Amino acid sequence: MPRITVERREAKRAQIVAAARRCFSRDGFHQTSMPDIAREAGVSAGAPYRYFASKEEIILAIAADAFRLIFDPVRQLAAVTDAASVADLAAASLDALSTDTVVDSTGRTVLVEELLRCAVQTWSEMLRNDAVHARAVEGFEEVRRSIADALHRGQAAGAVPLAVEPERAARVVMGLLHGFLLQRVAFCLTDSAGFNDDIRMLFEGTG
Repeated sequence: MPRITVERREAKRAQIVAAARRCFSRDGFHQTSMPDIAREAGVSAGAPYRYFASKEEIILAIAADAFRLIFDPVRQLAAVTDAASVADLAAASLDALSTDTVVDSTGRTVLVEELLRCAVQTWSEMLRNDAVHARAVEGFEEVRRSIADALHRGQAAGAVPLAVEPERAARVVMGLLHGFLLQRVAFCLTDSAGFNDDIRMLFEGTG
């Protein structure tokens, strides 16, 4: 039997992740079984296990894509600017959340709504799953540190008031993004542009 190529293996893996994301978004993590994922992907019942050791591994892969969508823009801005304000950092991610689709880590176009629904579910999964919790804490701290470092530089550039404590302000930025994410998914409040304007008004007095 010919060996499967790397490209074909990656394509099949991406197909299974996409199917799992649709299932999780529609039915939730715990209402979705591995056979459900296989059926959605159009593969044999055992096929997902050739690419993932467990459903938990698929959840982690999808959660990574979801939180990359939310926090990569703010992390990238924090890395390249020396004069970012609290509002600037929050706006970077809100702009990303205003789109309908995004490209995931495999290069496939994904519905933002699917990813965000999975992200919200990940929070409850953190409370019962040590592996998910550990990965989430690691990612949270990495982003929080990058925001805090950017705010320190922003103070030096005069973009952030000296009275602001960057470590706590970094948590404020992340709290705003988490809050908007929950409001968008749970309450269908999708006006990221308006939310962005109000953040600037509250923090900078400008619209």
